[in-house]
Amino acid sequence: MLQPGELAPDFSLPTTSGDTFRLSDYRGKRAVVLFFYPKDDTPGCTAEACLFRDQYQDFQDLGAEVVGVSSDSEASHQRFADKHGLPFPLLADAGGQVRKLYQVPRAMLGLLPGRVTFVIDEAGVIQYIFNSLSRATDHVAQARQVLEKRGQVR
Repeated sequence: MLQPGELAPDFSLPTTSGDTFRLSDYRGKRAVVLFFYPKDDTPGCTAEACLFRDQYQDFQDLGAEVVGVSSDSEASHQRFADKHGLPFPLLADAGGQVRKLYQVPRAMLGLLPGRVTFVIDEAGVIQYIFNSLSRATDHVAQARQVLEKRGQVR
């Protein structure tokens, strides 16, 4: 798996709005909280996404954009975002290429896509990685703590 201190691999993926998200567009501008999750509208993924939603403004205030990635289709992402009022982009990684690029491991004996969150700074460097399938909502707290500590150091 990638490690903190490494440059985050650049990628482009379609969003729910039909636009293309490019990680490189954020370099020099904003940090990115990139969270990979297994599947739209499942209990753990919904809890995680809704907690990111509830704290979205806090992440924005900390200088970060939140971005979710799963292999679900753009249409599935749109239904999920509409149903739960998600204000951040969800990216459709249909073939799992970005998941592979970020070396996100599979979970539960390889049966499920893993749940991993990356905090990437404005320079495109990975500052933190949190990997836990079962502790879905901890991803939000961990990412926020990293950004808060980073803000105190500046």
